[in-house]
Amino acid sequence: MNPSSPSLADELMAQLQGAPLQQLSSQLGTDATQTRSAVETALPLLLGALGRNAAQPQGAEALLGALQRDHLPAATGSGGGLDLGGLLGSLLGGGGGSAGSGADILSHVFGSQRPQAEAGLGQATGLGANAGQLLQWLAPIVMSFLAQRVQSGGLDAGSLGRTLGHERERAQQQGGLGGGVLGSLLDQDGDGQVGLSDLVKLGGGLLGGRR
Repeated sequence: MNPSSPSLADELMAQLQGAPLQQLSSQLGTDATQTRSAVETALPLLLGALGRNAAQPQGAEALLGALQRDHLPAATGSGGGLDLGGLLGSLLGGGGGSAGSGADILSHVFGSQRPQAEAGLGQATGLGANAGQLLQWLAPIVMSFLAQRVQSGGLDAGSLGRTLGHERERAQQQGGLGGGVLGSLLDQDGDGQVGLSDLVKLGGGLLGGRR
């Protein structure tokens, strides 16, 4: 992948500019600058964690199946692109189903490390306890964005896994808040390397365990 080309996180962030970020700010009770910074941190964290899961045996196949089964119908607007307005309307409208969907996604993506991911994001961005709520809203958006990319780009499990693998590498190489939180989750034994013991601790996050 060309390092100068936009990442998936960059592409999705561009789509969230304007009204979507204003809606998130209003719901969180934060100003536009803090909200933008928090979302810019959370997107690489979510996509990088999905890249980690997709690298596991059958991980990419399980993720592809979940995207096609559960997220493609909500992903596409009338023009064929990502229907962010509709997604945010349902997520921020207080419907229990949407909130549950976000929580379910986070449990599969982060597994037992979900509290640490939320706490790390909260500390890094100043959102505190609101970081978990932001991740619950962003998780379905990220999944729908990926579902739309799978459809428009004709991605199979292999190409999806490679794409998300690049996203994980980019987040860790660029560092920053999102990369730092992701790195701490990937290296649970603190030795600076992602080993088998780390992956065992994170194994509960595999999407293959969903159904």
